[in-house]
Amino acid sequence: MPVLNEERHLREAVQQVLDQDYDGAIEVVLAVGPSRDRTQEVADAIAAAEPRVSVVANPTGRTPNALNAAIAKSSNEIIARVDGHAMLPKDYLRTAVETLRETGADNVGGIMAAEGVTPFEQAVACAMTSKIGVGNAAFHVGGEGGPADTVYLGVFRREALERVGGYDEHFERAQDWEMNHRIRETGGLVWFQPKMRVSYRPRPNARALGKQYFHYGRWRRVVARTHEGTINLRYLAPPVAVLGIVLGLVISPFFWPAALIPAAYLLAILVGAVLTGRALSGAALARLPLVYATMHLSWGTGFLTSPSRLSKPRPAGTDLHDLFH
Repeated sequence: MPVLNEERHLREAVQQVLDQDYDGAIEVVLAVGPSRDRTQEVADAIAAAEPRVSVVANPTGRTPNALNAAIAKSSNEIIARVDGHAMLPKDYLRTAVETLRETGADNVGGIMAAEGVTPFEQAVACAMTSKIGVGNAAFHVGGEGGPADTVYLGVFRREALERVGGYDEHFERAQDWEMNHRIRETGGLVWFQPKMRVSYRPRPNARALGKQYFHYGRWRRVVARTHEGTINLRYLAPPVAVLGIVLGLVISPFFWPAALIPAAYLLAILVGAVLTGRALSGAALARLPLVYATMHLSWGTGFLTSPSRLSKPRPAGTDLHDLFH
């Protein structure tokens, strides 16, 4: 469990893992970063009181570094990635292990079930579970179980993590997608299991949501530079929309039909909001067009402006396998 500034939720998150309806041994490794609150004190207190919990330092504060440090500290043959604010159903680990055995997969994961409390969060939750908002990725919108490019969080065979060298610490974001790509490239199977449904709390305002999706787009471009052929039309739609809107706004003073491009986008998200947000309250529905636009345009802008300096140096550099031996 990578942990940073999780003082409020850490005890509950750890207890949800320890209370899993699972017959096998469970150990929880907390990789704690330099937090601004009392996270370190809380983590140390939990570990002192519970022998199944241990703490390892993550001085960088970065998620992939935390995950690698926690994996290296762990001892069991199945590794489950858990976030400090994730809410796991009680059968999560049991379902995951059963699916690993039944399918022979290297990694299984389920649905990122976004659930909001405020009207804005409810609008984001709706957008994050609709194809208009996030495309057709099964871990967002659901679907039948089966092979997948990537899944939410993930429950892995240790041997698979060791085979690919764990998480690539170059990738500040998109490290899950990138590692699942390497698992698949080395002959492994990533499996989507819709029964594994994890509650997720969306960002609380447009600024935080925009920052989140800007970095998603920025780092997805870095992954695309590293692994050629991993970009499809779904990923290109947001940057194309951004380019079209900007071009339309720039040209429209000189050629008025160009204004039809941003107008068409605005009309599309308004209609899309009405179609996908029928179950929302009026307050949440009113915010849904803003949410769609924030997600699309932030992701697209991040993708388009992703600087080449973020690209992973070639050759690859440090051997990630050293972390596990």
